[in-house]
Amino acid sequence: MKKTKNNFRVSRLLFPVILLLAFLSSVKAENILKAYPAPKEAVLSQAFSVRVRIPGGHWQELPDYLIKVDRVNGTKHEQQPSSLAYFDFSGEVEVAVTYKNGPVTAARIRPLSYRIDHNLKDRTIYFKLNKPANLSVEVNNDIFGNLHLFANPVEEHVPLVNDTNVIYFKPGYHDIPGGKLKVPSGKTVYVAGGALVNGQILIKHVRDVKVQGRGMLQQLPGKGVWIGWSKNVEVSGIIASQCLTAESENVKISNVKAISYWQWGDGMNVISSNNVVFDGVFNRNSDDCTTVYGSRGEFKGGCKNVLMKNSTLWADVAHPILVGTHGSTPHPVILEDLTYENLDILDHMEKQIDYQGCLALNAGDSNLIRNVRFENIRIEDFRLGQLVNLRVFFNKKYCTSPGRGIENVIFKDVTYNGKNARMSIIAGYDESKMVRNISFENLRINGTLISDQMPDKPRWYKTSDMADIFVGEHTDNITFK
Repeated sequence: MKKTKNNFRVSRLLFPVILLLAFLSSVKAENILKAYPAPKEAVLSQAFSVRVRIPGGHWQELPDYLIKVDRVNGTKHEQQPSSLAYFDFSGEVEVAVTYKNGPVTAARIRPLSYRIDHNLKDRTIYFKLNKPANLSVEVNNDIFGNLHLFANPVEEHVPLVNDTNVIYFKPGYHDIPGGKLKVPSGKTVYVAGGALVNGQILIKHVRDVKVQGRGMLQQLPGKGVWIGWSKNVEVSGIIASQCLTAESENVKISNVKAISYWQWGDGMNVISSNNVVFDGVFNRNSDDCTTVYGSRGEFKGGCKNVLMKNSTLWADVAHPILVGTHGSTPHPVILEDLTYENLDILDHMEKQIDYQGCLALNAGDSNLIRNVRFENIRIEDFRLGQLVNLRVFFNKKYCTSPGRGIENVIFKDVTYNGKNARMSIIAGYDESKMVRNISFENLRINGTLISDQMPDKPRWYKTSDMADIFVGEHTDNITFK
C-alpha cells in the first residue's frame, strides 16, 4: 500500500511536466523573417530578383550581390560573374527567385538531397523553406551565373553595440585601416547583417575570440579570416572568401560561407592544428575546399581531431576534401582522427590526374594519415575527376619525401550519382609505406550497392573493379561491406 501511494504521488507531480512537454512538442517555431539592405557602396548583380515573405505576408526584396566564381575552360581559368543573397528566418518562409536575363527553360535547387520542391512560372521559381539552408538556385543548367542563397537561422545572441569587449561593424560599408584587423584576446568581432567589410580579420597569438554576425567580408584575395597560434576561437554566420586555421587549438567554424575565384583560392585550410570543428559551412572555391596538412612554412606540428559536418562543398578546381600533401620531412608528423560526416559535394573539376579525388588522402612529406572516417557523404555528378584517391606518393612539385602511410579509413554510406567520374585510385608507395585497413560500407554508385557479396560480381573479379577503383600495389585489407 505504501508503494502504491508513493507511485501515485510521483505520478501527480510529473503530470504537469508531461502536459508541458506535450504542449511544447506541438508548438511550431514562430515565423520570423529578417532581411538586410545592401550598403550603397556594394556592387549588385542584375541577374536575379529575390523576394521572401512569411506565408501570406508582404514580399520583401533582397539585395542580389555581384560576386565572382572560377570557371575552367580547357586549361584556362576565367572569372565568371555570379549572384549572392541572404536572409534570416525561423518557422516557414516563401521564396520567389526571378531570372531577369531571359526565358527560363529549366530550374533546380541544390543540394539535390534537400529535395526542395519548386514551381516554375515564366521566369520565376517559387519554393518554401522550413529550416535554414545554404542553397544554389540554378536556371537553364548554368552553374556559374547561379544564385547563392543563404537562408540563415535567426541570431540568438547579438552583442550590444556599446559593449567594450565588442568590435562592432554596423550595417554599411567599412574599410579596415591598413587592411587587417588584429583582434585582441577576449574580444568579439560582430559583422552585422547589411555590413560589407573590406579587410582581413586577423586572429594571431590570442585566445577566447569570437567572430560572428550575418554580414560579408569583401570578396578579394587575403580578405578572409586568418587564425594562427590561437586557442578557443569561434567564427559563425558570416560570408567570407577564405578561413585559415593554423597551429591553433579548439576552433569552431559554423555556418560560414566561403567563396573564392582566384588562383589557389583554398577555402578552409587546417594546418598543424587540433580540435577543429566545421559545422554547417558552405564552400565554393577556386582550389581545395578544405584541407588538413602537417607542418608547413612557419607552422609546426601534426593535426588531431578535425571534424567537418552538415556542410556543402563545391570545388570549381581541385579537391572538395584533401588531406596530407604537406608536412615536414625532417620532423615527420601524424594527421589523425579526422571525421567528415553528412556532407553534400556539388562539384569537382580537375584536369590534372595528380590532383583528382572528391575524397582524397594523399600522404606526402613523411606524413602518416590514420583513423579517418567519411560517413553519409552525398556526391552529385561532378564535371571531371575521381570519386576517391588514396595514395602514399612523392609529388616532387610540392613534397620533399613520400608519406609514411595511410591506415584505418572508413567510408560509410557514401553515394555517387553521375557519369563523369574517372577511375579512382588506391595505391601505396613501397612495402614500408602502405595503404592498409580501408573499409567501404554501403558504398552506392548510381544506385548499385558495391560489396564483396554483390550478386552480379564474377568470382574472379575484385570488388573494386565493380566500383571502377584501381587498387594498386602496396595495399592491404581493402574491403567492401
